[in-house]
Amino acid sequence: MNKYELTLVLNGKLEEDAKNAALEKAQEFIARFNGTVTNVDDWGKKRLAYDIQKVKEGFYYFIKFETEDPACPNEVEARLRIYEPVLRYLIVTDETVSE
Repeated sequence: MNKYELTLVLNGKLEEDAKNAALEKAQEFIARFNGTVTNVDDWGKKRLAYDIQKVKEGFYYFIKFETEDPACPNEVEARLRIYEPVLRYLIVTDETVSE
């Protein structure tokens, strides 16, 4: 089982309902491509280092997920790339060893 971590920055101008829906949609993208979300870490609203699309703040999330499908991260990135509430995203391999 391959482990990954998705860093997700959503538009800071989103209302609470829209923010929750966008986060849920990102998790659905993972599930659609045979991934399993193991942890969602909400860092809240933070000021961005620089403006992105005239937005000064964003909601930060760190989503850990597992999958056996090597295409899953690429497919999730392809969906996030065109999903409007997402300002930035990054998927990395989670190589932490918990022994």
